[in-house]
Amino acid sequence: INPWDIPAFNTLVLLTSGASVTWAHHAILAGHRKSAITALIVTIILAIIFTDTQIFEYIEAPFDMADSVYGSTFYMATGFHGFHVFVGTCFLVVCLVRLNQFHFTKNHHFGFEAAAWYWHFVDVVWLFLFVTMYWWGGV
Repeated sequence: INPWDIPAFNTLVLLTSGASVTWAHHAILAGHRKSAITALIVTIILAIIFTDTQIFEYIEAPFDMADSVYGSTFYMATGFHGFHVFVGTCFLVVCLVRLNQFHFTKNHHFGFEAAAWYWHFVDVVWLFLFVTMYWWGGV
């Protein structure tokens, strides 16, 4: 798999989603609920794009889990990450519902902060996977 094709696109998508979830957090802190809702919707859309692109990559990959150690490691690592992206997306959707129901304020928004920290962790893990599975692993 060429690391500068689908994986680079997915890296850009995920890092952009990290920026948009930060935008949502700052909007909540500033009391700008509508801006926070917009930013959270953008984040969720980017998460769905990432997941859909990852599924496409799995379908188009020139190897499968049984082909080699690389194949089994690749699918295990990226699949485990994909599961965490799914969980994080669900977490963000719950936050969007709560934000729409006025559950978060400038001073009371720990649920959102927990989701944002989780999402940033997903971003950092992806950077590690990009380097090890696609860039270094594809050599």
